Amino acid sequence: MTVTTARPAPPAPGRTAPRPGGVLALMSSCVILTIALVAAINLAIPRLNNGSLHPSSTELLWIVDAYVIVFACLLIPAGALGDRCGRKGALLSGLALFTVGALASALAPGPAVLIAARALTGAGAALIMPATLSLALQTAPPERRPHTIAVWTAATGAAGMAGNLGGGLILQYLPWQGLFWCVAPISLVLFLLTARYAPRGERHPADPDIVGTVLIVLGFVALLFGVIEGPERGWTSVTVLGAFAASVVVLTGFVLYALRAAHPLIDPRVFAVPRLRAGVLGVTLTFFGLFALFFVNAQFLQYVKGYSPVLTGLAIGPLAIGMLVVSRHSIPLGRRIGAGRVIAAGLISLAGGLALLSLADADTPYPLYAAVFLVTAAGMGLSMPLLSASILGALPHSRAGLGSGLGSAAREVGSALGVAVMGTVLTARFTDRLPDSLGGHADSPGEAMTAARSLGAVEHARAVAAFTDAMTVGFRVVAAVVAVLAVVVVLWFREEKR
Repeated sequence: MTVTTARPAPPAPGRTAPRPGGVLALMSSCVILTIALVAAINLAIPRLNNGSLHPSSTELLWIVDAYVIVFACLLIPAGALGDRCGRKGALLSGLALFTVGALASALAPGPAVLIAARALTGAGAALIMPATLSLALQTAPPERRPHTIAVWTAATGAAGMAGNLGGGLILQYLPWQGLFWCVAPISLVLFLLTARYAPRGERHPADPDIVGTVLIVLGFVALLFGVIEGPERGWTSVTVLGAFAASVVVLTGFVLYALRAAHPLIDPRVFAVPRLRAGVLGVTLTFFGLFALFFVNAQFLQYVKGYSPVLTGLAIGPLAIGMLVVSRHSIPLGRRIGAGRVIAAGLISLAGGLALLSLADADTPYPLYAAVFLVTAAGMGLSMPLLSASILGALPHSRAGLGSGLGSAAREVGSALGVAVMGTVLTARFTDRLPDSLGGHADSPGEAMTAARSLGAVEHARAVAAFTDAMTVGFRVVAAVVAVLAVVVVLWFREEKR
């Protein structure tokens, strides 16, 4: 599998060419920052509940999800904007918005302002993500481009672990505002380093597709709204079904419009390329499994195993280490034995790791739990670089930013779906298995565990058993989805060869 890029742009007069390794490290740091904030905010929920803002349950949901929705919905337009106006400029603009959004979040006097600030931060993240891979590939020599894709892809997966660990350390000692007070200066430093060391971004002039941009953003907003609200309102509620129906109508309208437009934001015909379809579905599937794991893992380690937030963050370390180690060998291995085979092995390992996690309970020793993490990490490390490369390789170099945005959008949609599916199954099963004495706390495992402790060891043990039983069912459902759709991904890769 190859990824084509143009020759790096010459450095400005009086300046040396940026070092590819340094640029890759800088771009990977930007990626880690944007995705880590998705994971870290979940750890702040207890502090937000008990803080001075006193958000309602709906406001709390939107404090968490405003960032994700805006981030995911703007990724494709942001990638196209970077292709047209310059990727370095898009990245700098995104880091500036991200910094302002983090500061506004820390200073928010009420829930409404915090939700708006989180949305602004998400807009910044959408500008950051697509530009990072394009700029990293722009400086990399041809022989190092597979390594560049592998490292960047590993950073997208490791970012979730960084968010859990960093967020846990911060929130162990600081109020929820401390999370944003720490993020803002990091973002500012990355802005200054990018301005100094990132290469001049290439530009590929094209007519802006305002209509297409509006349609695709509205379609993704409706889709993600339905996915995020499904567990809370019920999947058959009028609101959720209406959101899904609106998404289908709007995205169908986008496809019909784009097929006739002279310069569409993205031509739907590119999905006729099997490896592009396989790459998008595979990335979605991988992050579906990863964030389903993230959602339940922190609760399992804290509620069942009794870990502190810091120890919970450290405990997920094997997942990050395994991904970083294995991902470096993914693309070279794909060249030797075939990308389809490596991706198949990766997705099977991911599904197998998720299935093995369903066997964990209160008596499972951590070393065994960590070993299963390594199996799961190996699966993601094998598949993700090749899946990302397949998306980029299916599009011309002039559309590299769009390709990166498309892959990033697939990640965010997969992440939202993973949390939604795991959350729905977990809540339904937990409610069904919870003792009658704790029925009033069924909507919140944390509240149920706290109430169970006050009722004595027997009730606490029953609550723990209810949670682990629910977790078992959730992991098995997610593993089954990954296994079934992995077959589709592999078949599409084989179709490419015929």
